[in-house]
Amino acid sequence: MMKKIPTLFGYGLTTKAIAKSLGGGCTIFDDNVKETSVDEAGNQILPSHLFDPEASELEVTTPSLKPDHPLIKSARNLLSEYDYILGSSEHRAQSKFMEALQSVANQQHSSLERQKPFTIWISGTNGKTTTTQMLTHLLEKRGAVSGGNIGTPLAELDAEAPIWVLETSSFTLHHTRIASPNIYLLLPITPDHLDWHGTPEEYEADKLAPLRTMREGELALIPKGLNVPSTPAYVVEYDSNAFLEEYFDLDATQVAFRGAFLQDALLALAITKVLFDEADYGLINAFKLDGHRQEKIEDAQGRVWINDSKATNLDAAIQAIKGFKGQKIHLILGGEDKGVDLAPLFEVMQRCDIRIYTIGANNDRLLDLARTYGIEAHEAKTIDKAVAAIDREHTRDSVALLSPAAASFDQFKSYKDRGETFIRLVKAL
Repeated sequence: MMKKIPTLFGYGLTTKAIAKSLGGGCTIFDDNVKETSVDEAGNQILPSHLFDPEASELEVTTPSLKPDHPLIKSARNLLSEYDYILGSSEHRAQSKFMEALQSVANQQHSSLERQKPFTIWISGTNGKTTTTQMLTHLLEKRGAVSGGNIGTPLAELDAEAPIWVLETSSFTLHHTRIASPNIYLLLPITPDHLDWHGTPEEYEADKLAPLRTMREGELALIPKGLNVPSTPAYVVEYDSNAFLEEYFDLDATQVAFRGAFLQDALLALAITKVLFDEADYGLINAFKLDGHRQEKIEDAQGRVWINDSKATNLDAAIQAIKGFKGQKIHLILGGEDKGVDLAPLFEVMQRCDIRIYTIGANNDRLLDLARTYGIEAHEAKTIDKAVAAIDREHTRDSVALLSPAAASFDQFKSYKDRGETFIRLVKAL
């Protein structure tokens, strides 16, 4: 069945991929466009204010447009990327979870043609990229591919692949009303992107939205203590690594990762346990983390430095600190925090042997909080001065940790630029 040609909102990765899959010739509205133009694929690109809802039968939006954006508010038949690609009547007519699972497990071509793709959505405040990569790594031998927020739009994923593992943002979940996963894995959440979602309650509701469209027998694995909506899905609520070990018959002592990455690995293994009754510890331990995620570096004196520049929010930094509890921690902290409540971070630090080295736009705020919570602090202002100050105190028994709990754009091009600068400074010691 041919898909209806949609009007596209936002001239970005997601919408370009959809337009390409349709052979071009689409109409796209974008805030950054001042005059109407036509791109090389024959797509007409227009300023957002020219959108006429009367002239559009169907709209598909890029995930990042806020709920109060004029295009979103004026759209009458709005779909997300997930709705458009996965939410067709054919997809919703799939048999129930166990029947779809059996088709994947048996690799029966005729059934797979009807059932594809079997989708696993992964979301959460932190760790969703790593968990998506870990699970795809474990399922690659069974033909799994990954996409979504992890970089590959759904329109560019292999339609013949039996399993799609999709990193799914809260923005996408907010806009999705039709499509739903066969398995939904939600990592722990803490309030984030509140300038987009509005309140912590709305953020949580968007993270839990897939449960409303899931069906009987499908699995939702979510953190305990959330306001779970009514759902026919089979819901498993977890609250610890110990629970995951017991419930899914896993052994954390066989997993090489630590801290938050240990839980990411256990969650990935839990899914393979559900799907294929296997937990391949050798395979998960062979997984290589992305750069700038608790990346270990040793200097010329054999001292350990940890590049966790990708820890751009509160929870990521908290998890990193917890992973080194019991050691003396020299923590480089700071950047653009968008006014988020930092109290939970300082409460965790009160229980650690830690000294912070403040940098970036929220330098003064961090120093004030350090005084309030009795945390030893050194005002560095810039990362080079922070590394130099740590160099004077660091030993082989301590750990130096860059886990800023803030975005990098006040002083760097990106979190990668911040991490690469840190590595360069450490290697120059």
